[in-house]
Amino acid sequence: MGTKGREIVGMQLSELITLLNKALSDEWLAYYQYWIGAKVAQGPMRGQVVAELEEHAADELKHAEMLTDRIIQLGGTPVLTPEDWYKLTNCGYDAPEDPNVKVLLEQNIKGEQCAIEVYQKMLEAIKDKDLVTSKIILEILEDEVEHEEDLQAIVEDMNLMAKNK
Repeated sequence: MGTKGREIVGMQLSELITLLNKALSDEWLAYYQYWIGAKVAQGPMRGQVVAELEEHAADELKHAEMLTDRIIQLGGTPVLTPEDWYKLTNCGYDAPEDPNVKVLLEQNIKGEQCAIEVYQKMLEAIKDKDLVTSKIILEILEDEVEHEEDLQAIVEDMNLMAKNK
C-alpha cells in the first residue's frame, strides 16, 4: 500500500496489524478444523456434513488470504509460523477427537459464534478509522454468520430426523 493509503488509517498501524494477525491465526485454525473434520466425519448425514465442512474450509482459507493481503498492504508481516497461531488466536482450536458428525457440527458452531463476536468487535474498533479494512472485515463477518446458520440448520435437520424415528 502506498504512503497515502497508510495515512488514511485513523489508528495505530501496529495495533491494526496485531488485530488482523490474531484474526488470521483464527482463520488458519478454523480452516484446519473444518478440513480435518471433513476427513474424519462419521455418522448420519455424513455426505451433507462433509460437503458443508469442505465448503466452510475453503471460505476460511479465502478469509486468511484476504487478511494476509491487507496486512501486507498496511506494511505489516503476516503470522509466519503455525506455532504463533496458538499464541495469537482469539477462538482457539477444537480438535475433532470425536468424529461423530453432530459433535463436529457443535464444535464448529461454537467456533463460528466466537468468530462472529471477534469480527463484530473488530468492526466496531475500526469502522470509522479504516474503511478499507472495515469492508474486508464486514465481508468475513457476513460469511461467518452464514456459516453458523448453515451448521445450525443441519443440526436441526438431524434433530428432526431423530425425533421422527
